[in-house]
Amino acid sequence: MNKKARLILVMVIIEAVLAGIWWYLARFGMANPDRVTSDFQTVVGQTMGMAMGGLLGLGLVLFFVAARNDGKAARNKARP
Repeated sequence: MNKKARLILVMVIIEAVLAGIWWYLARFGMANPDRVTSDFQTVVGQTMGMAMGGLLGLGLVLFFVAARNDGKAARNKARP
């Protein structure tokens, strides 16, 4: 498996975990309105959205780095 494929797999897994945490916190806030503040849903949405978006942006940069490294490895492998 090349580096691009591994990176995509890891990013999908991490994003799914973050989405699961977001889902859990949103359901917790709806099920327990007396235990959370009035702006809980807003804060959770902004925080988790920022975390997922930032990670996705970092993943995009890392994807291009992985693609470059895969290309270098292929050229070095083809060289006698």
